[in-house]
Amino acid sequence: MRKSWLLFSQTVTVLLAAFFVVATLQPQWLQRPGLGGVLAVIEAPAGSGPGNAAAAGSFAAAAKAASAAVVSINTSKAAARHPNMEDPWFKFFFGDQGGLSEPQVGLGSGVIVSPNGYILTNNHVIEGADDIEVILNDTRKAKAKVIGTDPETDLAILKIELDKLPVIVLGSSDTAQVGDPVLAIGNPFGVGQTVTSGIVSALGRNQLGINTFENFIQTDAAINPGNSGGALVDTQGRLLGINTAIYSRSGGSMGIGFAIPVSTGKQVLESIVKDGQVTRGWIGVEPQDLSPELAETFGIKPGALAGGGGVIITGVLQNGPAARAGIVPGDVILDVSGKPVGTVSELLTAVAALKPGVPAPLGVLRKDKKAEIAVVPGTRQRQQVRR
Repeated sequence: MRKSWLLFSQTVTVLLAAFFVVATLQPQWLQRPGLGGVLAVIEAPAGSGPGNAAAAGSFAAAAKAASAAVVSINTSKAAARHPNMEDPWFKFFFGDQGGLSEPQVGLGSGVIVSPNGYILTNNHVIEGADDIEVILNDTRKAKAKVIGTDPETDLAILKIELDKLPVIVLGSSDTAQVGDPVLAIGNPFGVGQTVTSGIVSALGRNQLGINTFENFIQTDAAINPGNSGGALVDTQGRLLGINTAIYSRSGGSMGIGFAIPVSTGKQVLESIVKDGQVTRGWIGVEPQDLSPELAETFGIKPGALAGGGGVIITGVLQNGPAARAGIVPGDVILDVSGKPVGTVSELLTAVAALKPGVPAPLGVLRKDKKAEIAVVPGTRQRQQVRR
């Protein structure tokens, strides 16, 4: 028993001595993995982060250039007076509720397009609002005044009175191409300014039943409720369009969004600021898309269009601008002021862009002969748009 105890004591002494030596000379041997051990990492050199130089393919510069000019718009509509508030039976069953319904609030976006404080947004964002508040990206706030609206394109012009306003640079929507990268900037769902990216999916989208005049840029950049009135910009941060609508079965983005081209926005802006309203041309015709059946009915020979498009006139208003110029049913409008038209929507848009009272050349095909007819457009009456 004594020998066993001595052996045990010697063994423990040797182990303690070995532990002391290791702890003194090689302490890392005794450290457990993950608990205070040495972690080897590779760090980028100082000054090479995203804040110093944009990564290859980054849209940071474009987002920074455009974001300051994109604003959030909060609207409110005063509580409406109930139409039956004075009816004693109404009071008997429902009590005296003061006759007021709940106030309505709305949310959208807008784009500052002038240092004078003009903001381009959608008409449906501010339609019917009693109070409009604009919140800048730098957190400044201002009450906005409605300068004018154009329901037929769903555009509106607001104005705020603030100093040193950031202004977006207008790009060229006419030169945009399918496949071009774009950014959508706005305030979706009120979460705060958000930038999403995508491409131009299609151009000249029309016949969607959204507006009277449709020439939308389609994009797959995520657009959601609250983005309406915000900016669609190119990779230089230049404005290409005003985000307006989405195709959705859920209420959220499904990758199909539509923006009004900046060329249309500029035209509406200039007309409203200068004249207080948008003035459009009108020639007094009833057009239809050209089909083989209509071509045969009006005696248009096969191959007369030489592969080109056109819009056939099936009716002409008596003593209207087109009638006075000599246009008759059966004529096919090929172009307006040199701009080809292939659908009714394109013809409507092209004619609307004409200045009333100023002669404009229309390329016309009559049976198998082409001619140029000068038409003096009248003024198109403003239509009521239901939403």
